[in-house]
Amino acid sequence: MELIRGLLILVCFALALLLQCSSNVEGRYHHHKKQKDKSSPVSPSPVSHPAPAHEKPVPSSPSNPKDSIFDVRKFGAVGDGSADDTAAFRAAWKAACAVESGVVLAPSDYSFKITSTIFSGPCKPGLVFQLDGVLMPPDGPDTWPKADSHSQWLVFYRLDDMTFTGQGTIEGNGQKWWDLPCKPHRGPNGSTAKGSCDSPALIRFFMSSNLVVSGLKIQNSPQFHMKFDGCEGVLIEKISISSPKLSPNTDGIHLGNTKSVGIYNSMITNGDDCISIGPGCANVDIEGVTCGPSHGISIGSLGVHNSEACVSNITVRNAIIRESDNGLRIKTWQGGSGSVSGISFENIQMENVRNCINIDQYYCLSKECRNQTSAVYVTGVTYRNIKGTYDVRTTPIHFACSDTVACTDIVMADVELLPYEGQLLDDPFCWNAYGTQETLTIPPINCLHDGQPQKAVEASAYDCNS
Repeated sequence: MELIRGLLILVCFALALLLQCSSNVEGRYHHHKKQKDKSSPVSPSPVSHPAPAHEKPVPSSPSNPKDSIFDVRKFGAVGDGSADDTAAFRAAWKAACAVESGVVLAPSDYSFKITSTIFSGPCKPGLVFQLDGVLMPPDGPDTWPKADSHSQWLVFYRLDDMTFTGQGTIEGNGQKWWDLPCKPHRGPNGSTAKGSCDSPALIRFFMSSNLVVSGLKIQNSPQFHMKFDGCEGVLIEKISISSPKLSPNTDGIHLGNTKSVGIYNSMITNGDDCISIGPGCANVDIEGVTCGPSHGISIGSLGVHNSEACVSNITVRNAIIRESDNGLRIKTWQGGSGSVSGISFENIQMENVRNCINIDQYYCLSKECRNQTSAVYVTGVTYRNIKGTYDVRTTPIHFACSDTVACTDIVMADVELLPYEGQLLDDPFCWNAYGTQETLTIPPINCLHDGQPQKAVEASAYDCNS
């Protein structure tokens, strides 16, 4: 009996030890499960309005499976800043486009030169163009291939769910384009000379959706730095755009016929509009952007050549505009139609800015424009907590609205603008502008009419959906 009892105790002890070991192994496996790589490329996603302030890390190297990373050097790119690497980039793009979550990788410590190229889709979802080195076009019009487009350089076309990211630089080599005699103030005696004036936009996204652009440094574009035409679902964050203050037509980010856009936490210095919003744009959220020197943030120009233009639901908040020719501007041509509505400017800091707050419905690039009865209807524009300093050469608040189509529902709240230096002699200017002052404005804007005009605008006549 003692022997049997001893054997039973030994068996029970062995079973207990076995169960404990099994439990420990399972626990260790669960605890040390492989963590997700935080350096993986940003995944593009649609941006709704108002878009959240995303805090995604900018990747330094792709963590995708090796068979989905397509290093342009393996396709023949030299990366010495002199050789033409166009064919290698096109081949790498074609390969990455054909697989899900493919990555075109242009690595750091290399300078790649390519000619005007269209990277087209459709492609498999999750495509990433990752630039960690330097990418640039030919240096000026004399070295630009004659067969290539003079209106655009890097084009992304018919893509969905694509990311353009990295820690690299896109160098536009714009100086020789800016010096063309057809450019403003480049001709004899400060005038412009006749001749071809086409200059390429540096980056263009066309007819694409669900895009992310993040982390990149873009500089010295011959013309616009970045354009979005006919796109929907765009996230732009943590980018830097720079060109000299006097570089002509070098808009930072231009939107045309593009909807559901978020632009966040970026810095833009250039020779034209910091951000320009053209016809057909809606649901655009801009936050944490620093502009200047530049021409400020502009809606327009709209309605040129008697065209219809519709812009709605635009929000600009928590931004800084410094040393700029304009601050917050809406500009339309006489004779246009359509509407600008649902515009909110909030928490904007001005630093030595001309034309801080400006609605100009008499926009014209020559002296030949005539006053017309038709106009783009501007309504529902709010300026809230706009503070800082202005350049005294022009009045800080200027509302020049159409004779026949008044601007309505303008809201002014906590607007305080003081001279940067000197003293302004002219008061704020208003013409046919109606709205509400929720607080006393500095300087006082006594010219803004209360309520609605006697001849109220029939909003349905300016509805772009009718």
